[in-house]
Amino acid sequence: MTDDHSEDHKGRLDKETGVHTTGHSWDGGSLEELNNPAPRWWVWMYILCTLWAIGYWVIYPSWPVPGGEARGAIEGTAGYSTYKELEKSQAEITARQAEYLGAFRSASYDDIMKSEKLYKFATTGGATAFKDNCATCHGSGGSGGPGFPNLNDDDWIWGGTIDDIEQTIRYGIRSNHPETRFNMMTAFGKDEILEPEEINQVVDFVLGISKEGGFEASAAKHPDGAEVFAYNCTACHGEDGKGIREMGGPNLTDAIWLYGGDRDTVYETVYGGRGGVMQAWTDRLDDDTIRQLAVYVHSLGGGE
Repeated sequence: MTDDHSEDHKGRLDKETGVHTTGHSWDGGSLEELNNPAPRWWVWMYILCTLWAIGYWVIYPSWPVPGGEARGAIEGTAGYSTYKELEKSQAEITARQAEYLGAFRSASYDDIMKSEKLYKFATTGGATAFKDNCATCHGSGGSGGPGFPNLNDDDWIWGGTIDDIEQTIRYGIRSNHPETRFNMMTAFGKDEILEPEEINQVVDFVLGISKEGGFEASAAKHPDGAEVFAYNCTACHGEDGKGIREMGGPNLTDAIWLYGGDRDTVYETVYGGRGGVMQAWTDRLDDDTIRQLAVYVHSLGGGE
């Protein structure tokens, strides 16, 4: 095969295609290159895009360089970067938060509950903090689980006012903080305080309180269990079984069970005791976040 660049073939009109040749031919002239240039509009678009790319390269962060002003790229003559845009928007958010925080910090819980803006600010911030810190145990919606209280109902072991809730969040329950609330469910069987028969009797009585018509009806049906209860359980759960908050004794008459209300679980509770731990958050969360959490948790179950 030979390559012929002679002038004899340059500009010849190809009859089959109606296009002039470039003058390039191969294989003794049997193969010729047709002169089919790119459309003019395409050429102009190519030129414009090239000029735009050069302009973008000059004006905006583009070329990667170590330690550049735009965090790994040249800064560009416009001085723009998405990082600066983010910092600007974050600064605006921080400024708005600071305005609300100033009012929030100086407001009492009564003031917050009466102010629609402060209440919304508190519950919004509390909801975010709850998902970040509390949802692991209480669930994302606060519905809890076995051993973890449901925060959506109105059943509060240690009290449901915002102040009570704040104290629980701040110092925990049975935590290692010196101001924590502390009370243990006695292991009546494990510590050999009650005989197995007595445990069965008091379990039947406790289950009967919420399932058989109330405290008096259950006492009439399970007199032996009522007697065991009176001697061993009233100090924490009260003589009527409705609990004593100062002692952290749950209400046994409302059919709300922290660990479960079936007979086997209640027997296990009486036999082996319970002592779940709520950690203290005072050293992990700032005061503003704790107060926002208190308002948010209070809002879940209506509070008191």
